[in-house]
Amino acid sequence: MLTKLLKEYLHPYRNQVAAISILLLVQSIANLYLPSLNADLINNGVAKGDISYIWKIGFVMLASSALVMGASILLAYLSAKISMAFGADLRGSVFASVERFSTRELNKFGAPSLITRNTNDVQQVQMLLFMGLTMMLSAPITGIGASIMAIRTDARLSRLLLLALPVMSLMVLVLLRRIVPLFRVMQIKIDRINLVLREQISGIRVIRAFVKTNFEEKRFAEASEDLMATTLSVTRTFAAMFPILMLILNLTSVAVIWFGGKLIDTGDMQIGDLTAFLSYIMQILSSVMMAVMMSLMIPRAAASAERIQEVLNTPSSVVETLSPQAPAVHAGKIEFRDVEFRYPGAEHPVLTGITFTAQPGEFTAIVGSTGSGKSTLVNLIPRFIDPTEGEVLIDGVNLRDQELESVWSNIGLVPQRAFLFGGTIASNLRYGDLEASDEQMWKALETAQARDFVEDLGEKLQAPVAQGGTNFSGGQRQRLAIARAIAKNPRIYILDDSFSALDFTTDANLRAALEESAKESTLIVVAQRVSTILNADQIIVLDQGSIVGIGKHHDLMKSCQTYKEIVLSQLSPEEAA
Repeated sequence: MLTKLLKEYLHPYRNQVAAISILLLVQSIANLYLPSLNADLINNGVAKGDISYIWKIGFVMLASSALVMGASILLAYLSAKISMAFGADLRGSVFASVERFSTRELNKFGAPSLITRNTNDVQQVQMLLFMGLTMMLSAPITGIGASIMAIRTDARLSRLLLLALPVMSLMVLVLLRRIVPLFRVMQIKIDRINLVLREQISGIRVIRAFVKTNFEEKRFAEASEDLMATTLSVTRTFAAMFPILMLILNLTSVAVIWFGGKLIDTGDMQIGDLTAFLSYIMQILSSVMMAVMMSLMIPRAAASAERIQEVLNTPSSVVETLSPQAPAVHAGKIEFRDVEFRYPGAEHPVLTGITFTAQPGEFTAIVGSTGSGKSTLVNLIPRFIDPTEGEVLIDGVNLRDQELESVWSNIGLVPQRAFLFGGTIASNLRYGDLEASDEQMWKALETAQARDFVEDLGEKLQAPVAQGGTNFSGGQRQRLAIARAIAKNPRIYILDDSFSALDFTTDANLRAALEESAKESTLIVVAQRVSTILNADQIIVLDQGSIVGIGKHHDLMKSCQTYKEIVLSQLSPEEAA
């Protein structure tokens, strides 16, 4: 998964990666050349007192060091640029995939997990790429080159590597077997913390109202401590690893000096060669340590890449047609033909045998008890989900055969939970129509019964809106959400229980104004409050996912017992009549 991800998203930057490879090669050659120059300086310059030779070699060493420094700076710049661009592209792809998901896929992953995958998981892969470009490529070049140079300097001392390298490699394998599973568990536990934190922030009022602050603090502490325990296991492994690796490195250096000293004493080796050999040994073992660090980063990045690919490779259950058809006329006529919807693996369908027609210029209401499938039904109209059987048509064309954006552009949706975006009132109202004028926005606000409280705000249309609209009351948020849909001037209005936070007077005024404003559009209203839909042209009564009655209020009071029970539970017989 990790290799596939890197290969796909690094392809646009292949020229920069090639430049980095050249820079690493130049840097490594210069680094390998320096110990050899140092040996010549000691053996042929310092030992013989040749000042001119010392100046000559010193100048070459200075130039080589400057080359290494320049290559390092350019290398760091290019690596950072590529890794950041890679991260931006990957985050964009994950976000685009999530945007295409239907409600089914969003519920499958959950918001906390999707947030973690698009932030923490992408960051893990991005960090691996940055370290890989600066370290992973240089480690084998330096390690192999230094080994060759060490053997050339003295083959007898090079035998020490046959002992040190296998010991370090064995350590790495043992550590990887322990750490790899822990990294996967860590990412799942980060998801859990995000879930708990999201719930607590969203439900802060409920928590305080039920005096559950201490309970929620304990719940978050448990999730945090659970992650801490796993992270500590990884950290302890790292804490034990590096001292052992440094011990092997230092023992190898001591052994080199010990045996090298004996060779110098017998005249079989020069002092300069010993210092060069020691430098090569340090380069070899440092390369191994860099490889160890990278090998410890790879498992976590691989676990993150697997989670990212799961999002990227999950197809939406709502698929865009390859041969779209456009209705001859965009009037807003909606038809349901024997529609059934069933969640994957569910024993019973949520909706079954749904057949009705909503005509343009008519007010169609949908009522039913909690869990009867009202919201699921209206979610089929904008294709947030697709029916498992039957078909939904708009203006005579099956929704599956129309372009999604074409369908959405003709729908003004007010969801069950009124949601506003951070910004201003104007930016929210223009969300459906970027070209909406101030006059159109004020008209939409007036229809939605929101003009009065917006005019009372100092900045009026430019008044700030907090994230989610939390600086407004529930009723104000609902009216602004309705105004946003009205400002779009769609052919189809879908209001999913959007009057619940309004008082009766505001409800009545808004319905009257909306019916006048949307008199040429198809108006579909899901309502729990019976008074909202008494004058509807068509009332659809749902019970356990099936239609048990269709008609006007007075007709249903006579023919549909379910509707009659719902009405009489809210109104007196005189009011119902």
